[in-house]
This record gives sequence, structure tokens and C-alpha cells, in this order.
Amino acid sequence: MKKLFILLSFSTFFSLIADAQTLQKVDHGSIERIEAFKSKFIEDTNIDVWLPENYSSQKKYAVLYMHDGQMLFDALTTWNKQAWEVEEVASRLLDQSKVRDFIVVGIWSIGNTRHARYFPQKPFENLNPAQKDTISKALQDKGRISTNFQPNSDAYLKFIIQELKPIIDQKYSVYKDRNNTFMAGSSMGGLISLYAICEYPEVIGGVACLSTHWPGIFSVENNPIPDAFLNYLKINLPKPKTHKIYFDNGDQTLDALYPPLQKKVDELMKNKGFTDKNWSTKFFPGKDHSEKSWSERLGIPLEFLLEK
Repeated sequence: MKKLFILLSFSTFFSLIADAQTLQKVDHGSIERIEAFKSKFIEDTNIDVWLPENYSSQKKYAVLYMHDGQMLFDALTTWNKQAWEVEEVASRLLDQSKVRDFIVVGIWSIGNTRHARYFPQKPFENLNPAQKDTISKALQDKGRISTNFQPNSDAYLKFIIQELKPIIDQKYSVYKDRNNTFMAGSSMGGLISLYAICEYPEVIGGVACLSTHWPGIFSVENNPIPDAFLNYLKINLPKPKTHKIYFDNGDQTLDALYPPLQKKVDELMKNKGFTDKNWSTKFFPGKDHSEKSWSERLGIPLEFLLEK
């Protein structure tokens, strides 16, 4: 368990530190940077927009919003020399005509605000004071926070929906409707993606949640968060007929915590009427909690969400 803690500490800390002036380079398509996007809801945030080869204003594109934007494209600019390699996966699928035309909007994260930004706020607020204290203490013990924990994911989603999306819709030749608006992320980024489709089902048509961090913290013992998430989903999951949801996980490093919790979510999905037409859960034995693992399987949720 000690090794796991060391891995988590360095992974979360360094994955969120990047040179704000370093533009991620890609071999396929191009990236346009919105430097330090000004927001009234959250701290200024870099946005990297990936456009596919031969992007044209004469065509319309779907939009995939992705979290931890600094880890998506260029391994040479990341702390661990790993990246999702989104442009390579996306370009291959586009060349093979397996997905509709789309662009990617990568939203950077910041180390000391990431957990609060991505932690679903309403489930946390439904906890009693003692449970909230338990979560705060757990995060304090891991050095993630120094004061009582308070998620601000509602503000983060307002930033995306009310500020960022209108700019993307205006600047780029994209479809604006729900059926062409998607979101994806891993770990805490998976949680916030799922929370987004529950809070804004009229805006977001599908989400990909890779290695979803159901514990919220870094232990499952005496942890009220998984049940709080389940209770929230029972009430707030969007309609299966109009939305798509993808989950996956491995079973190594941090992913080792997820399989039992994912099974509970899968049962809930079935009970809420989701079928293989609008929901998928994949298990990847032997795979760990890393950009390398997510890159290897990214094509699966992209095909699922963006099918023509």
C-alpha cells in the first residue's frame, strides 16, 4: 500500500504541472491554444483545441470535451513522458471512417484545485458532517488539502457549459446540439464527466469515463463516497434513449480499487434501463492507472460515442 501511495502522490502532483507556454505538438492535425481562459467561475485555465487534418469551415464537427488537457497530446511535455495520444487515435478512426468528424477541446487542470474541481459536488453535500470530516481527514492525511475539503465542481461545469462551450460554438464550425456534444476523462476526470451528463443532460449526449475513481479518496474502507455516488445516480442518471455512457477499468495500481465498485454501478445501469446500445462497461485485466493504458483503449469509447 505504501508503494501505491507514492505512485499516487507523484502521479497526481506532477501530471498537473506543465509549462503554460509550451504548446503541445502533434503529428496529425493541429492544436490551437486559448491561453489562460478567463472565467468568473474558476481560475484562469489553458484550453488546447485539436483540429483534425483538413479541418474546414465548410463542414460541421462534433465536439469532445476532455479533462486534464495538458496530458492529452504530447508526451514530451508531460511529467511522466506519457500522453493519451488523442490525435493519433482520433486520426486513425477518422481515416478508417469509423467515427463522425469531430474536434477535441482539452481543458487543462491545476494540481491544487484538481480534486475539488472534479469531485461531484452534490453527492458530497448530501453527506452528514461526520462523513464530510472523514473525507477531509483522508485527503489531508494524503497531503492533498490543508483545510476542510469543499468540492467546486458545480462552478467548473458552469464554466464549461456557460463560458467555454459558447466560445467553441462561435469560433469553430461545430454542431451545437446534444447529440454532437461529448465529454471524456479518466479517474477523477471520469467522475466529473459522469456528473456533467447528469447535471446537464440537455447539453451533453454522451460521456466516456475511463478508470472512474469511484472511491473519491484513496481507500474504500469506511468510505461513504461510493454509496453517495450510487444514491445520486439512482435519481439523476439521464434517459437511456437519448444518452450514451461508457465505463472501463483495469486491475493494477489505483485501478485495483475499482472492479467491485464498478459492478455496483453496472447493476444500477441495468436497473435504470441502459442496454448495450447506450451503455458499455469494459474490463482490462493487467492494465494500470496511466495515460499509456488509457491511450491503448481510447479508440473503443470514441467509436462508441461518435459512431456515424
